[in-house]
Amino acid sequence: MFCIGWGGNQFTPLLVMYRERVGYSTIAVDIFLAAYVFGLVPGLLVGGPLSDLRGRKPLLIAGVIASMIGVFVLALGPTGAWALIVGRLLCGLSVGIGMAVGTSWIKELSQAPHDLLADAGSGARRAALSLTLGFAIGAGVAGSLAQWGPWHLVLPYIPHLLITAPLLVLLPRLGVETRFDTLGGSLRSRLRVPAAGHRRFIRVVLPMAPWVFTSAGIAYAIIPQLESERTGSNALLYATALTVTALLTGALIQPIARRLDDVSSARAIVVSMVLMTLGAAGAAVVAHLRNPVLGFLVALTLGAAYGIAVVSGLLEIQRIATPDELAGLNGVYYSLAYAGFLIPSVLAALNEWLSYTALLGIVALIG
Repeated sequence: MFCIGWGGNQFTPLLVMYRERVGYSTIAVDIFLAAYVFGLVPGLLVGGPLSDLRGRKPLLIAGVIASMIGVFVLALGPTGAWALIVGRLLCGLSVGIGMAVGTSWIKELSQAPHDLLADAGSGARRAALSLTLGFAIGAGVAGSLAQWGPWHLVLPYIPHLLITAPLLVLLPRLGVETRFDTLGGSLRSRLRVPAAGHRRFIRVVLPMAPWVFTSAGIAYAIIPQLESERTGSNALLYATALTVTALLTGALIQPIARRLDDVSSARAIVVSMVLMTLGAAGAAVVAHLRNPVLGFLVALTLGAAYGIAVVSGLLEIQRIATPDELAGLNGVYYSLAYAGFLIPSVLAALNEWLSYTALLGIVALIG
């Protein structure tokens, strides 16, 4: 999960590099970012039900392989935009599998007979933390290598390939399978997720889910571009710092999300939405003032919102879903969450008619 997260997010701080050093437009680099979603959603929606039939381990191994191939293709980026789009699609597919299948696998490994000491929320926290740390550290390493290393279009992708390759040996040998299908049925029948119609899912989880990565997208895709003129030659470094800071804040605040979680209310989700709304409003102010310090503080707020939201959503899912629906409902939840990654592309397109100050103000009002 950590390695898949690394491969999925290391591209994000490099958006500034592709725009300023290679010459792609703002809309083009946001399309590269959004291409990820079109690989991710099939991985989320099909990966979970398929793992119910075939087991968690083989599906996660497939996710690791997709991650490595995607990153290798991204390293071919100097050959043309096609490599960036295909590479992002494959990385999205791997993260989709990692989220739907890996989250379910970790939840199952965080209970008897595999773990006798874990509490009820351990699986959600461990899964979210694994991915979030991968997202953060991958972005930090890639951004740093692009800023200071040679071959800045290729070298940032090499560390991921080096740390992920050993998994192809370790996972088949050491991975403990937790899912043995006893119900039979076809994949088509498993793609139906009745739990997605649960009243609490529709009224509590669904309205919040798209904001999980809307907050992340504003923090480390939109704010660095708004500040690029002020940060000048350090724009890539600033983008990297914002990405890492927002995601590490999201990781560090996740234990608080567990304490906020309450089965009789939507307290944790409400807190996350308050922080997201404040962060979007702050981003609107950043768009007007173009102040890098304020941008950094807003990214911290949005990172905290992301961290509380992603864990509280997973805790809700684990209470709603039966064991046979867990992977499928995880896939539905993360698909809705990642819809938020389309927001930077939408706002970049609308920026032709409205300023970012107005657009982000509208986002805050919706929040």
